[in-house]
Amino acid sequence: MTIAPSLILAVVTLPFVGSLFSVLLLNTRSRRLPASVAGLATLISLAVLLSFYPAVLNGGVVRYSVGWVPQLGLNFTLRIDGFAWLFATIILSIGFLVVLYARYYMSADDPVPRFFSFLQAFMGAMLGIVLSGDVILLSVFWEMTSIFSFLLISYWHHNAGARDGARMALTMTGIGGFCLLMGLLLIGNIVGSYDLDKILQSGEVIRSHPLYLPVLILILLGALTKSAQFPFHFWLPNAMSAPTPVSAFLHSATMVKAGVFLLIRLWPVLAGTYEWFWLVGLAGIVTLTLGAYFAMFQQDLKGLLAYSTISHLGLIVTLLSLGSELATVAAIFHMLNHAIFKASLFMAAGIIDHETGTRDMRRLSGLFRYLPYTGTLAIVASASMAGVPLLNGFLSKEMFFAEAIETHADSVLDTALPYIATLASAFSVAYSLRFIHTIFFGPPPSDLPIAKPHEPPRWMRFPIEILVIVCLVIGIIPSYSIGPFLHMAVVSVLHQQTPEYSLGLWHGFNLPLVMSITAMAAGTLFYLKFQHYLARCEDGPPIFRRLQGQRIFERVLVEVSWRWARWAESRLGTRKLQPQLRWLVFTGFLAGLLPLYLSSFDAKPLVFEDVPPTFAMIWMIGICLAIGTASLAKYHRLAALIMLSGVGLIVCLSFIWLSAPDLALTQLLVEIVTTVLILLGLRWLPKREEGVDDVVTFRARFRRLRDLTLAIICGVGMTFISYSVMKTPVPDAIAKYFLENAYLLGGGKNVVNVILVDFRGFDTLGEIAVLGVVGLTIYGLLRRFRPASDSMDMPEQQRLQNRFDEERPERSQGDTVRDYLLIPSVIMQWMFPVIITFSVYIFLRGHDFPGGGFSAGLTMSIAFLLQYLAGGTRWAEDRLRVLPLRWMGMGLLTAIATGVGAFVLGYPFLTSHFSYISVPLIGKVPAATALLFDLGVFMLVIGSTVLILVALAHQSIRINRLRMIAAEKYEEA
Repeated sequence: MTIAPSLILAVVTLPFVGSLFSVLLLNTRSRRLPASVAGLATLISLAVLLSFYPAVLNGGVVRYSVGWVPQLGLNFTLRIDGFAWLFATIILSIGFLVVLYARYYMSADDPVPRFFSFLQAFMGAMLGIVLSGDVILLSVFWEMTSIFSFLLISYWHHNAGARDGARMALTMTGIGGFCLLMGLLLIGNIVGSYDLDKILQSGEVIRSHPLYLPVLILILLGALTKSAQFPFHFWLPNAMSAPTPVSAFLHSATMVKAGVFLLIRLWPVLAGTYEWFWLVGLAGIVTLTLGAYFAMFQQDLKGLLAYSTISHLGLIVTLLSLGSELATVAAIFHMLNHAIFKASLFMAAGIIDHETGTRDMRRLSGLFRYLPYTGTLAIVASASMAGVPLLNGFLSKEMFFAEAIETHADSVLDTALPYIATLASAFSVAYSLRFIHTIFFGPPPSDLPIAKPHEPPRWMRFPIEILVIVCLVIGIIPSYSIGPFLHMAVVSVLHQQTPEYSLGLWHGFNLPLVMSITAMAAGTLFYLKFQHYLARCEDGPPIFRRLQGQRIFERVLVEVSWRWARWAESRLGTRKLQPQLRWLVFTGFLAGLLPLYLSSFDAKPLVFEDVPPTFAMIWMIGICLAIGTASLAKYHRLAALIMLSGVGLIVCLSFIWLSAPDLALTQLLVEIVTTVLILLGLRWLPKREEGVDDVVTFRARFRRLRDLTLAIICGVGMTFISYSVMKTPVPDAIAKYFLENAYLLGGGKNVVNVILVDFRGFDTLGEIAVLGVVGLTIYGLLRRFRPASDSMDMPEQQRLQNRFDEERPERSQGDTVRDYLLIPSVIMQWMFPVIITFSVYIFLRGHDFPGGGFSAGLTMSIAFLLQYLAGGTRWAEDRLRVLPLRWMGMGLLTAIATGVGAFVLGYPFLTSHFSYISVPLIGKVPAATALLFDLGVFMLVIGSTVLILVALAHQSIRINRLRMIAAEKYEEA
């Protein structure tokens, strides 16, 4: 049976759909329903993924690609081969078990829907990394994993350790992600394509290119930071403040594996060079040894598992550094084995913490009598981690030893590798024994927060049972259980270079077996000799007590954020608004002029010809208003605002004169909204004291002259740039294309609107996202804003009205508010339905006539503005459910969903469709999917504008509250 390639999209998107459903539709106190939604979405995605197994079994590759930004060579490409299939199966299968485990682990007091929402979103991002067929798309999903891991680590944000660990993880993986993006861009430039299949076929080209070393360093920085390799290993132990299901999923099976996944994926392209061997080998060997050494001295149960994870990841990286095909096979095999036994260990640690109330190993002992089933499962998983025979960890460790004794490079590093591997394995045995012996054996615990531990619910233990059974099955019958899947993954990575290898349990009495026996014996003796010292060691491991990555990280942050930033702020920064605007204007001017200068732009001479006298007079009025605005801004703010609005009106008339009604309508609405919002904000500015600002010093004159000079230079320069651009000949083909295809391809006669929502819809999506960010930023600033004390006085008109109301006690508070501006307020309230209707009219006609989502959104915002002005903040919000954040969120989601919908049908992102639909009693009506995109623009514009209005309006409520508090204190005094 042939599987539709488009189903790959379902594998990635289903977790995101479940995430949105959890966060938007579920009760915050619900626990069972969010877990059911997450489990169902994961199972369906896993079932779809498993259906691709026959297609990738024999080295096949299934691709699904649609245009993303075709002009830049970027496509939204998903691909599944054997390696991607195996890794995605690990993500979804362990993800489902973690969801089941979290159902019983998470407390009902926690916002559980939010947890499952973040977890599913992270799962979708990880699947995106694994299944990406375009390296830029891979980079996008890479950054998404960093963001969602930050949210998951800081889930218990009331805990300072969780906040610090999340910040550290985001900083390290974010910096690494930026380096990775630069490296992938360089690879795309070398190959001439960002398509992963073409890159994998260009290994010789990349390795022989002069930019190979910068590419290698940048990609290694991305991979090693993600997989917590030395010297970036310190963030992982500090992320253990996250809930245990997060640790079991992110920090054992998925996120930390993303780095090694990338190294394996790009192994045919980057490996095999001297630089690869030393850079990757040094990082892997140091991480392997230090991680195992540090793990032995940890007192926190999850801390021990975190450092052991770092060590095993170092083992995988060391194998990849050798440049051997057999070493790559062992790396893939151990990556699978480690995900299985480490996820089960983290979940067992979570049960111990859940049932005893502590993770401190110094307080835990003799738990086997209380938790016999959990203890048995944890002992088997620990034995697998130590490399005990008949368990899956033993097989991949033997393959590691076999590769360690081979000669791969004539260097000291290669010669020392067998001894380092044996030492690190001995440490692994020691910390595994400590995990088993300290917690489950010995005297009964006497100092536990929970007096009598007991076994957890049956289904909370079930995920560990499944994983431990898998450890046993792989360890006992590897050729039949995991052999076909491993071979499928190896072939998809190595292709014709796939070596012969065996997964047999017995290969004779050879040197790898001797190394394994030596490591087990040495690790056991070391633990028996130093177990009491390990339990008492509280300051960290000997020799490396001062080598604490967290302390180094914090010192670097202090150095950068305090000294360097303070120095830069003292030289370049200021808290005054005027110097900031001066730098902003000057930088903007250079940003516009410099590209023209570097491109040898041929400026046309400034010639005024065929300028109608009426049009020239309009612009002369506008120039006079602009000059008046600048001269009155300091002394008469209201008059300056009126003149500034006049300048906007002149621009609006200019658009009408030049036959641009769409721009004129938008400009007029923008002027109305911004003028009212600025007018509302004028009240909170400090009053100008007469006589103080009238004294003009020499310094003040110099500052004003400097600002005037800068304004003239920038104004003349922008005039020159604008005039030169407009006088530059433009091919008629561009305008002709839009005029001819606006209706044929976009289904609209309004060319401007069709360009915005169809031809250049991707640009518009970015613009409305920026608008949303600006709205949130202004709202955040205004919430923290505290007006000057001299701006808190009640306006004179309102003071007189209140005095009049005191003489009429029969009037209600609502009547008092409405009596303040009685006639205008009544008119403004009556205008509300009229403006709403007009807004809908502008929205629906926008595809064929002047209008559209942006104009309609501004019109609707004016309706809300009038209601706030008419009745006041409390009156308006008692009667209107505005909810601007939901308007913004739903608007952005609607716009994105319109673009994603094209993907489902196999078209490039935001491709619109136009047709006529039959409506009963009306007939055929034109309909375009771009209308849905325009609806998203409409909602986001309303939400952003009203959000700013709410922030300004609530200043009045805050001031009234302060006045009441002051009056009460005065009466008490």
